[in-house]
Amino acid sequence: MGLQAGHHKTMATSSVRQKSLSAGVVLVRYQNREPHYLLLRAYNYWDFPKGQVEPGEEPLQAAIREVEEETGLNHLVFRWGERYLETPPYGKGKVARYYLAEAPKGEVYLPVSPELGHPEHQEFRWLPYQQARHLLVPRLQVILDWANKQVTGSEPTGNG
Repeated sequence: MGLQAGHHKTMATSSVRQKSLSAGVVLVRYQNREPHYLLLRAYNYWDFPKGQVEPGEEPLQAAIREVEEETGLNHLVFRWGERYLETPPYGKGKVARYYLAEAPKGEVYLPVSPELGHPEHQEFRWLPYQQARHLLVPRLQVILDWANKQVTGSEPTGNG
């Protein structure tokens, strides 16, 4: 499928660095013991929190920064370690790398972007897997499938 899975730093190759890399986090929160995933809507497009990796910034740090900038959430628990999955290149060579973390507490809000003068997203939803999957484009459905498998099909690993 062209998706690249990896662990922190194992995929930080020069070929990835030459592409436009963005980093984000698939956030999960349990409601009545069922995992719910946070989706953000910009116009008619749903996505996970993510943004551009700045020069000299590690992708994981960029992902954490973007979550806080876009949602206000700053208490993330990387229960599944620093694993990630990347999309195949899209647009003009963009690649999006997604990590997986639990956001056990904190209220989501959509702060005003200093660059835009308004919030980057118009809406957020915590949704169970199937409902979330229905709103996502195919390249992001694969990311959600991967995350859901980690959450429901394997024991959390790593120290995070």
